[in-house]
Amino acid sequence: MHVRVLGAAAGGGFPQWNCSCTNCRRLRQCRLLGQPRSQTQLAISADDKSWYLVNASPDLRYQIEAFPPLHPRTFQLRDSPIAGLILPSAEVDAALGLLLLRESQPLTVYATDAIRHILMSDNSMFHVLRRQPDQVRWVKLSSGTAFPLDDSGVECLPVTTSGRFPGFVAEHRASQLDSSEAVLGFFFCHGTRRFAFFPGVLHLKPEWLDHIQTCDAVFFDGTFWSDDELIRLQGHGNTARQMGHQPVADTLRVLAGINTRKIFIHINNTNPILDEDSEEFRKVRDAGWEVAFDGMDLIL
Repeated sequence: MHVRVLGAAAGGGFPQWNCSCTNCRRLRQCRLLGQPRSQTQLAISADDKSWYLVNASPDLRYQIEAFPPLHPRTFQLRDSPIAGLILPSAEVDAALGLLLLRESQPLTVYATDAIRHILMSDNSMFHVLRRQPDQVRWVKLSSGTAFPLDDSGVECLPVTTSGRFPGFVAEHRASQLDSSEAVLGFFFCHGTRRFAFFPGVLHLKPEWLDHIQTCDAVFFDGTFWSDDELIRLQGHGNTARQMGHQPVADTLRVLAGINTRKIFIHINNTNPILDEDSEEFRKVRDAGWEVAFDGMDLIL
């Protein structure tokens, strides 16, 4: 199984277009030991021919062009090796990329009913995905129920992370939807090879630990280093946990006993682990973790 990190940053990317935090400013000035990152996106394949995307990043068009295996095959005018997309949430940085795939290319999208309703029923812009009959085939996801990615040989098990619906979803609308369908994490399996993807986690659930321990690798929420990261930088705002993210400093402690390849992903532009000369980056590496970057490859 081939896993390609097309993007590793949280919403807004790194550097963020309107941010002059220490990380973004120093990166623009070429004074930061680190590299730019686009918004989080994975591509996975069992045969390097058909690919499944996890997330639908706003940077998706650029990410596709940066990875030749996702380019159209030359023997057809309109073509794509992208067989489907798996959506962990309806957040802008996880779903907006669907609009970039509107050119009548048949696609399969795997999502919970709640995510599909938010995008397709509550937002008329996503009607561009209905321009042709059967342009997009939606497959319902249910937490705890494994499903195959067509005939690829890859099986996926979604689990709810007890996250919240996006802030743009009205409170009365959110109350009508099943909150367990708001944010998902995933375990992927192909033969004896397994990896996990958890880009947004508020609390790590004990029942996940046995599953994670059997994985060859786990991509885990690396959004913020500390709970008050944004408040300290801008003097106001929400904590990491209020935004649905377990701080990296806590994750290092909770997952200290897990003996698998551990990779932080979905990293906010303010997170000091983006600076490879920082104490926080050294703590992450000393604890046996890696920090995902655009172009990272895993062959499992």
